[in-house]
Amino acid sequence: MSGRVNLAFEDNRLDILEDGRRESEPMHQNTNSYRKAKKPLATTSNAINAYLSKHRRVFKTFGVTILNLLVIAYVIYAGIYWKNNQKDCDFQWCKGYGLLLILAGLTYLGLFYFLIVKRYFWKYILQCCQPATNSLERLRNTKYGTRIGMTTLYLIILIAIITFLIIDTAGSRYRLTSILCVIVMLGLGWMFSKHPGQIDWRPVIWGLILQFIFGLIMLRWPVGHSIFDCVSGKVVTFLDYAKAGANFVFSKEIVGNGVFAFAVLPVIFFFSFVVQIMCYLGIMQWIIVKLGWILQSIMGTTLCESLSAVANPFIGMSESPLLIKQYINQLTSSELHAILSSGFSTVSGTVLAAYIEFGAKPVHLITASIMSAPTSLAYSKLFYPETEQSLTKSENIKLEKSSDTGILDAATNGALAALPIVLGIIANIVAFVSFVAFLNGILSWFGGLVGLELSLEIILAKVFMPLSWLMGVPWEHCEVVGTLIGLKTVVNELVAYQRMGEFKEQGLLYGRSEAIATFAICGFANPGSIGIQVGVFSSLAPEKKEQVTNVVVRAFVAGSAVCFLTASVAGMLIDDASLSSANITTTIPNVTLTTLTSLDII
Repeated sequence: MSGRVNLAFEDNRLDILEDGRRESEPMHQNTNSYRKAKKPLATTSNAINAYLSKHRRVFKTFGVTILNLLVIAYVIYAGIYWKNNQKDCDFQWCKGYGLLLILAGLTYLGLFYFLIVKRYFWKYILQCCQPATNSLERLRNTKYGTRIGMTTLYLIILIAIITFLIIDTAGSRYRLTSILCVIVMLGLGWMFSKHPGQIDWRPVIWGLILQFIFGLIMLRWPVGHSIFDCVSGKVVTFLDYAKAGANFVFSKEIVGNGVFAFAVLPVIFFFSFVVQIMCYLGIMQWIIVKLGWILQSIMGTTLCESLSAVANPFIGMSESPLLIKQYINQLTSSELHAILSSGFSTVSGTVLAAYIEFGAKPVHLITASIMSAPTSLAYSKLFYPETEQSLTKSENIKLEKSSDTGILDAATNGALAALPIVLGIIANIVAFVSFVAFLNGILSWFGGLVGLELSLEIILAKVFMPLSWLMGVPWEHCEVVGTLIGLKTVVNELVAYQRMGEFKEQGLLYGRSEAIATFAICGFANPGSIGIQVGVFSSLAPEKKEQVTNVVVRAFVAGSAVCFLTASVAGMLIDDASLSSANITTTIPNVTLTTLTSLDII
């Protein structure tokens, strides 16, 4: 048996092999046919790509022309439709056809400047201005030319401001009380300055001038006030779109009930999402660089300082150092102090919704952040003057580009980046509100033993009452405003705004006092922010940790002083008309948040 061969098995194997050969032959034939068919397609594709590459400019011009024609046609048709369907033919500059005209006009004006004026005519404009520039340069090079010229300019501006205030406050002299706070803050800044004999007064004076000009434009000039009313309304509307996502995730019932964590904090995810996309596209960097360059040109501060001051209201004190992280190791102590101060004296757009929800008026929040930007540099240069040679020249500064690989990646990273912010807000509110309630319980117990009402709010109110009066708050409201300033300084601004909402509901805070309080507590200057700033800068530049810890407390004081200065200037400028026009209705639902203590001492 072992030597015999199964012929049937052998025949089957041969048949299988033969069938395999017959099946493989058509497969090879199909592959060759596919390659032959693919070759003309590849040749055609390469030819088309080469043609498009060769005539890219023609196709680009054609596409841009078609796009512009479509935009113009849309604007014209929208105008015709608006005219036929509006009874009074009002343009409605803030929300109707007028807004479309403004956006289209600004877009084409910008394109005209960058594509035509700057490219073809800018050098000729500079040549025309050269004689005047040379004359100013010669004047600067004279022994007393700059000093005499700038002193004369400062005196003219000072006289103009004093004249305006005298005329403007003719029927309300109580507004001039706020000048006392400006004098006191500047006097204390000079008295406790790190190097009082080496103060460069240019950034100090110009920062205060810019603060007053911004306040005048946004609070008193009807056109400027209307513009910022419109902008603040658009900000509220923009943030309100976050409710769509919140309703989808948490349900309308939970969001509609106004629970803080579900109704307000989701806005931060949405805002961070949009900001990250703008950073990826380079829009945010362009805006910050241009505004920073303007601030640097006027005030004489370094570009890193100016960039940080401009960036903080947009992206916050934790994120703005990322724009200049490769230069942090080269910063002087004064520059670090200025950057830290600007972070403490402003708030970021990511938390605006929370403040608005507690009852703060959007126009006052936006105005406060804009007014505080130049003032933060002014006061920091008064409180900690520059004594070293800066190594960060404007021509050497290049902002880091986004590391995101695409818009979708940027959007995802932006949403995820908001997670620690949201968790931090929740953790801070829970911890600090609980701690304040705990302190109030202890103080109430000690006070009850001797027949006194004691709480943290009462103590802070008494301490900060004089400061409230100096800022222009009527005396009957000074205790309430003092409470808010104390809570903001000792705890944080979120708790202060939450308490402010309660005071408004109880009728204890309104009108002028409410506006000044909103300005005074609009900043991140609190003990928790000190830890955040030290942590951020220590992680970005470990070599600078000791230097940061040496100046951060001084920067905290400077940031607080800037908030008080901004509130004081607002107190000078705010009148009854500007207060009534600042009442913007928000669409975000009311939030229910537990009070600081169940004792209801105040």
